[in-house]
This record gives sequence, C-alpha cells and structure tokens, in this order.
Amino acid sequence: MNKFTQIIAIVALGFSSFACQAPDRAVSYEQLRNGFTSLPDSIQTTVYWHWLAGNISKEGVIGDLESMKAAGINRAFIANIGLQPHEVPTGDVRFLSDEWWEILHAALKKATELDIEIGIFNSAGWSQAGGAWVKPEQSMRRLASVRACLSGGQTVRLPLPKPSPDFQAVHVKVLAYPSLRTQEMTLRQASEVRFTQSDASLDFRTDTAVTLRSLRCHPLPVPILAQAVLSVKRDNGYEKVKSFRIDRRRDRLDVGFDPYAPVSVSFPATTGKEFRLEFTGLNPGCGFREITLSSLPVVENFEEKTFAKMFQEPLPYWKEYQWAEQAEVDDASLLVHAGRVTDISGYLQGDTLLWEVPPGEWEIVRTGMLPTYVTNFPALEGDGLGLEVDKMSKTHLQAHFDAFIGEIYRRIPAEDRKTWKVVVADSYEVGGQNFTDDFLASFERAYGYSAVPFLPVFDGTVVESQDASDRFLWDMRKLVAEQLSYNHVGELTRLSHQHGLTTWLENYGHWGFMGEFLQYGGQADEVAGEFWSEGDLGNVENRAASSCAHIYGKRKVSSESFTCGGKAYSRYPRVMKQRGDLFFSEGINNSLLHVYISQKPEYKRPGLNTWYGNEFNRNNTWYSHLDLFTDYLKRCNFMLQQGLNVADVCYFIGEDTPKMTGITQPVLPKGYQFDYINAEVILRDMTVKDGMLTLPHGTSYRMLVLPELKTMRPGLLAKIKQLVADGGVILGPRPERSPSYEDYPHADEHVRDMAGQLWGDVDGVQTRSARFGKGLVLNGMDMAEALATVHCLPDCALEVDLPVVYCHRRLPDADIYFLANQSSEKVAFSPVFRVSGRQPELWNPATGTCRTLNVYEENGETTAVPLELEPLESAFVVFKTVKDATDTATATHAEMAEATGGSGSTNYPEPQTVAVLSGPWTLTFDSAQRGPATPVVTGTLFDWSTSEDDAVRYYSGKVIYQTEFDLPEPAASSLFINLGDVMVMAKVKVNGKEVGGVWTAPYRLDISDAVQTGNNRIEVSVVNTWMNRLIGDSALAPEERPTWSPCNPWNVSSPLQKSGLLGPVSIEAIDYKK
Repeated sequence: MNKFTQIIAIVALGFSSFACQAPDRAVSYEQLRNGFTSLPDSIQTTVYWHWLAGNISKEGVIGDLESMKAAGINRAFIANIGLQPHEVPTGDVRFLSDEWWEILHAALKKATELDIEIGIFNSAGWSQAGGAWVKPEQSMRRLASVRACLSGGQTVRLPLPKPSPDFQAVHVKVLAYPSLRTQEMTLRQASEVRFTQSDASLDFRTDTAVTLRSLRCHPLPVPILAQAVLSVKRDNGYEKVKSFRIDRRRDRLDVGFDPYAPVSVSFPATTGKEFRLEFTGLNPGCGFREITLSSLPVVENFEEKTFAKMFQEPLPYWKEYQWAEQAEVDDASLLVHAGRVTDISGYLQGDTLLWEVPPGEWEIVRTGMLPTYVTNFPALEGDGLGLEVDKMSKTHLQAHFDAFIGEIYRRIPAEDRKTWKVVVADSYEVGGQNFTDDFLASFERAYGYSAVPFLPVFDGTVVESQDASDRFLWDMRKLVAEQLSYNHVGELTRLSHQHGLTTWLENYGHWGFMGEFLQYGGQADEVAGEFWSEGDLGNVENRAASSCAHIYGKRKVSSESFTCGGKAYSRYPRVMKQRGDLFFSEGINNSLLHVYISQKPEYKRPGLNTWYGNEFNRNNTWYSHLDLFTDYLKRCNFMLQQGLNVADVCYFIGEDTPKMTGITQPVLPKGYQFDYINAEVILRDMTVKDGMLTLPHGTSYRMLVLPELKTMRPGLLAKIKQLVADGGVILGPRPERSPSYEDYPHADEHVRDMAGQLWGDVDGVQTRSARFGKGLVLNGMDMAEALATVHCLPDCALEVDLPVVYCHRRLPDADIYFLANQSSEKVAFSPVFRVSGRQPELWNPATGTCRTLNVYEENGETTAVPLELEPLESAFVVFKTVKDATDTATATHAEMAEATGGSGSTNYPEPQTVAVLSGPWTLTFDSAQRGPATPVVTGTLFDWSTSEDDAVRYYSGKVIYQTEFDLPEPAASSLFINLGDVMVMAKVKVNGKEVGGVWTAPYRLDISDAVQTGNNRIEVSVVNTWMNRLIGDSALAPEERPTWSPCNPWNVSSPLQKSGLLGPVSIEAIDYKK
C-alpha cells in the first residue's frame, strides 16, 4: 500500500461523516468562475490614506487618487495623523483650517469622479474618537473621591474641597459609613525608598504581635517591574505569606488613568512581629514613596479591576483580566456592610458638608468624576489633539460626531461627496473609564441592585465580603464593556446610518481595551483585523475580526494589511505574501493596504514617509506594477467572500471583561477550523438544526467548547442546557457559580442546580461523556478524541508538519478551499477534503486561470487530491457539482494509483523546454532615474547590484528587457514563458501583446494566445525597490542628494539588494489534460 492510500485508509477508519452547514446566501458556480476570471468592480482593495502632519496639497491628493485608480485601489480611508517633528517635518496645513477644508473638498470631489469609495476616520489620529471640541464633562471619566473622618454626636460643617477644578460632582454621591480606621493597625515604611540594585528587601518590625491582612505599595513615579514576596518570621526562619508581581512599567494614560497607582495585595490573616518584603528584578532608580501593611482587608488589585492600571503590554491575552479568588475576611467587624452605607448627598452645600452626625466614628466619602485625560492619538497640540469622548454616553458621542463628521457632511456639497461612504474607527488604544453620567441608573437597570453602597470598593474598601466586592467590580466592568459596544460603537453606527454612511471598525485594542471584542465589533457594519508583513502582530487580531464577522453575519472581514516598522523601501509584495495568505486562511477577505502617505509634488522622491508602513504610494518604484498584487488580493477576497465559512468548533470566550481574544483549549488538531463565540450570540441567536449549533444567517458548528472557568451566569447556562437538549454538543467543565452579584446568592444556586442536571456524572475523569436530551456533554477530552466521539472528519486532512494552511467556504453547488504554502520550499502533498461527488479544479489567484484536476480519489465522504505548491504559492481548490453522472472516480482511480506510485502527479505534468532565451538582451533604463543614458546589451542576465557601473549598480526604477526567439512550428500544448527569478516584479509582452505579470513563484505566464510561428518579440518590464538608490545617494552630502525621505535607514555600508530579471528565461510547453 503506497503512502497516499495509507493516509486515506487511516482517515476512513478513524472517523465517520456528519452533516455540514448549508449556506443560505450564495452565487452559482458559473457566477463564481466568471467573477474569478473577470473581477467585478464591487471587490475592493482599500488603502489607509494618511495625511501626515499637514503635509498635504490639492495637487497632491488629486495625484494620489489618480494613481490609486491606476493601481486597482478603489477604496481609501483618510486619516489625519499628527506625528511629532522628530518623526516627520510639520507641514503648513492645519487640521480644520480653511485650506484643509479646501483640500478635503478637492479629495472628495475627485474620488467621486473616479468612483473611489472614501472612508474618513472619525477624529484626528488613528485612535480613537476625540478632539479639541470634547469638553472635560464629555470626556472619558473615572470615579474619584475625597475622604474625611468624623466623630458622631455633633453637627458639623466640614469642607470637602474638590481635588481638581475638573472634578464633576453631578450624578454621583456623598456617602457615610462606620469607620474602620479605629480598628486598623499598620506597619509602614513612610519615607521614600529608592533601589540601586536588582534585588532588595525591606524589614518591618513591631514590639507587639499584629495580625495583618493587606499590603499597599505606592511606587515612585519611575517605571517598575519586579517580583515580590512577603514573609513573616517564625521560629525556624521566614515563612512565605504571599508572592505577587509589581508592574508599573508604563506611565501612559492608555494603560491606566493612574500611571503609578498603588499595588494592593490581600492575604489571609497573618500574625507576627517581623515581616519581610523581598524584591527581585528591580530596575535601578525605581522605588516606593510609601509601603503599608494593614490589619484591614483590601480588594486585591482593585487598581487593575477598576482600570486605574491596565495590562501593560499591547496584547492582553485571554487570562489577563481574570483574578484569583480571595480568601474571605476572618473578622466581619473589619468589613463595610452595605446596609450601613448612608447616602448623605443632600447635606452637601457647595463644597461643604452640613450634617448632624450620628454617634460613632464615620468615614465620609465625597465621590465625583474626573477626566482620565486620555487624548486621541497621534495628533498635535492645537492641530487636532483633544480629549477622548466618553465611551459610555450616547449623548456625548453625538456631540463628537456632529463636531467633525457632521461638519464634513454640512460643508461639502452632496454632489461632491457621493463616494464618501464610511466612518472609520481604528484599533482601540485609549485606556479605560469606569464611570459616566448615568452610571448609577444604568447599573441598577442592568443588575437589579444599587451600586451606591459599593462605591467605596472603587478605592479598595471591602464591602460585604471579598467575594461580593469582586462580583460588584465584575458587574461594573461588564457594564462598561456593554456600554462601549452599544452606546459608543452602536451609536456611532446609528448616527452614520442617519447620514447615509456605514461604520468600519477594528474590533479590539492593543492598549487599555475595556470591551469584549466580539460584542464590540458586532455593533459595527464592518470589522477588521490587522497584521504586519513580518513578526507576530496579527496572530490575535485577525481571528478576533473573522470570528466576529462569522457569528454576527457580516460578509466582509477586513484587515489592516502588511504594516511594518523600519527598513523603509526594502519590501515588496513577494515578501509580504506569506503573512497575507496566513490570514486569508483565518478568514480575512477584504484587504486594506497599509499605508499610502499623501505625497506633495514638490517633494523629492521617494518622498514623505515615516517609521511605520509599507510604501503603497505613487512614488514607489514598483507602484506601476502594484496592480499585479492588487489583482491577486482581489481574487482571493472575491472567493473568500462567497458562501459561508466552514468551521467545526466554536470556542466560548467566557463572560469576563475586558476581553480582546479567546482561547483555544483544548487545542484544535490540524485540518479543522474554528471561531470564537460570545454569550450574546449564544443567548440571542443560537439554535440547533440537524445536530448543528446554528446561527440565523446559516453559520453552524458541530461543537461548543467551554473554557476552564468556574463561573457562568444562570441565563446563559439555561440556554446552553436547552441547546444540548435539542441536540447540541458541548465540551468542557461544569460551572460552579455566577460571577455576578446580580440575584446573589440565588443565582449561584440556579447555576449549581442546572450544572448538576446537565453534566450529571461527567467529571472529566471517571466519566467523560453522557447524553442529555438529544445532545451530548463531553469533558476531560482533547479535541481529537472529542471530534472522533461525534464522528467529525477533518475538513482538510493535512500532515501535521506540512507548512500549508487552509480555509473552506461552502456554496450550494461548490466547495471552495484556499490552500497556501507558508514555506520557501516547494511542497507536494495530498490533502483529503471532506467533500464527495464533486469535481476538483485548480484556480490560480495570481493569474486568474482555472483548470481541471483530473487525478483524485473518492473514499466514502472524502476526496483526496495530489497537489503541488511552489515556494509561498497559494491556490484555490474548487469542487463543483458533477452534472454528468459518469463514474468519474472509477475513471481516475488507475491514474491516481499511477500518480502516487512514483511517476509524478499527472495533475502537474512536467514542463517541456521549447526554447531557452539566452539573449542577447537589450536593457533600457530610465535616464530620468539616473540610469544609463543608452541601452545596455548583454548576453547574460545579471543582478544590477553587481554591476561595476554605478548608474546600474545603484539604479532604482523600471528597466525594459527585450529579446527575440523563434518558434519553428505551432505547439501542440499550451506555451508558457518561465522567467526563472525576478527581483522584484515584472510585466511581460509577447509580440506587443500584454500577457500578464509575475511577482511570486512560479514566475510563469501562459503566452499561448500571443506567440506565433517564426519570430517572436519578448519585452519584460522589471522594477526593483528604492533601497539601492538610497544607499548610493548616502555617499553624498544631504543637501546634494537628488533623493529625500525623512525616515531613511540606509547608509554607504548597507548591503545592496538583488535587482532585475535574474532568469534563466525559457519557453515551456505543458500538456494539462482537459
């Protein structure tokens, strides 16, 4: 038995088939093929169009748009980016100046003429929604407080001054509750401590034993990241009480409105006379202004739980906003009881409290709101910069929208802005807020209890219990996330629709994201991810976007594509392709190029750039050939927008917030796809149809996987229970309680009762599966076992170590599989597709050609197809319904056996060389780009950077190669030109007829319709990058250089980049069977 047949047999024995989703929106196969070969105008290639720091002009934006049209870019999003003078020179056009309005008008009018769709960012900068028009009382805000202690039995006139002129005392409360300070015992390091070494310790001693329960460390305003251990001295040495992390690395407001907030730690009551605090990993110069050990409890990490400090890295993974349960306080007298918290707001007159104080000692808390002071970014002072608008208020968002988007709508005549269609919101990078004008009323409507008695929790005071305080903060964060989704994004979408516009949103945040990414994106018309052309950025963001689109029924999934940093002008489409293909396989289907920086005509070339982004602008040397790349992207986008995505598993992300991504545990085996799903969609939309967990637009899943969490609210659990009863399958542990204080403790009882009914004896150890109603409950299995249990075949069976990724879309009469080689080596492999009774075809997105794959083998519910992919090559395998009932599988079985028996696959017949084009070649350089003034004639193709002629060696631009060859007789097979290797892109003409272009392997084009018997003329137009010219010019004094770009990393010692047509070039005949 040969290797290929073995793979089929193993799959067939190990699994059985199951019902898959049936799309309710689709084109026919004929429409699909026609659209692939002749792309419809509706398929977009978008570009971020950055207007940098006032460096814009009417002539410049018109030239930009005309070049976009020529390159196949038919959608542009205008972003007014205010970079600092050390990043780019500051231009003359101020944001919202009369000249700026004239340029915007010219841009919108020209875009209308060219039928280029325009989107406009809803504020200056790329994140997120703010401007100089946003007043402090309309901005993102947090709860702040002023505290005082009073002795009872008297009438007091107590000043409670505002801590800041921006302190907003409306919509908040003045509270009083019995003071705990009389019972507090502390050990304190009251003086400043600054460290000079990476490891240090502090000792705390007292003559009388004290019982302590909490620790607060107040950092100096110096970044600090360290590990810490608190110990108590016993007879045999120090015993660890608690280990914890101190992370105040970043003082930016987008990762917390209190940059050096204290670090608060809770621990079980511990009695002793000597305590030691040890630090490791300290950076020199950091330290603390105060450290206090207290007998009173504290809400651990209340600073993080209230968004005073947020995750300090740009990618908060699934567990980052989950905290360990705290031990309950051993002495109830040390707790604030909600019933003893009294609202005395009516006794505040101005900034003075006039109150007849009851007997006892009282803690007075005057609460109010302060702005977080976070601003839109990047923008310049006096040139677009301003406070970020309140993300929880529809009213304040309406004012923000009207001040900018509304003003554009009013100022620009309707006939000149016909193609302005989109309001853009980039990734969320503006930190958290925890209060707004109607917070108290909204909270009570949402959860059925008052937040007022729990307001002291915002400062770390334990109210009722540690558990109750944490549940209150869980509810607060959930409300913030939901209002960010509905009051901000949802309202932005509603307002946009009122103006005939739609919204486009990146549904996640790198810094200080306070939402739930799926719900957040669900309220926008379009969602988007992003990725860099190298590195890891995008490994989270794109699945966030595609999952949101799949579960909320959005057809298009955009991505801010091919971002980068550094190495300006060295990249080109071939080196970008790998990452682009990877994220096509994760569901991206609407590419947005990053970035087109507007170019003023008076600037030297390459022109204006900055530290980020690949240069998708008209000054780039390879821009004339960019349409080759955009055509590829459009073909992929067209195909991947059709039908419905096929995924077998949906991973529930849990109910905790903030949440920027999900978690795939257990890990899904290769050959399957998944989406993340949230509680909102499960509760509102999910049903069971034919054993599949199904959403209204047709997307469906075989299995719902629950994360390793102990919490779930009863409403969601009741829905999941019903889904299983109706035939759904779940995998995961049973929940034990609700995370919320809503309906406490009855909600916990409901959760335990329902979980007991649903999971029964399934504990994941002794019992790992059980029927419930028509469905199945699984626990304690890896995904391979779970999928086998429900007889779910791999959708595209691939060898584990094969560097190929895939995705699958389904139409009524066709299945579309996208496969991409992620390696720099050619791969030959035989995927087993979960399709039967359909004819496979190979559709090439780089060329737009389609052909039948005659060699394949059906085996039950699967079809195996031998394939080959060149380095970084991608292809669509399209299975069409076989209309002729002939026994196709029988007819091809013998060929299949032959193909896998060592003779080579007849799906890929060996090319036969008809002619080798060895020259002579005539190379015509552009003298305007300082190339040789006369053509260069050579018998050997060469790398320009190796030439001894500096005009060639440092040349950047376009070169026309010309040669001839003879074809003595008509070819019996299709003829191709194989260019061998090209740096970096090429377009080809044969006998004056354009036959296409190449930019990635294989560098082969079909020339059958252009060749003729006898003499044939070949013309190859080759472009390279700006890199070599910038290196060559670096030997000149800056003022003498014909080139200019503000971010130019190259110098005389930089290695040159290969350039040109490298070959060998040949004419080949390939006999593809019809």
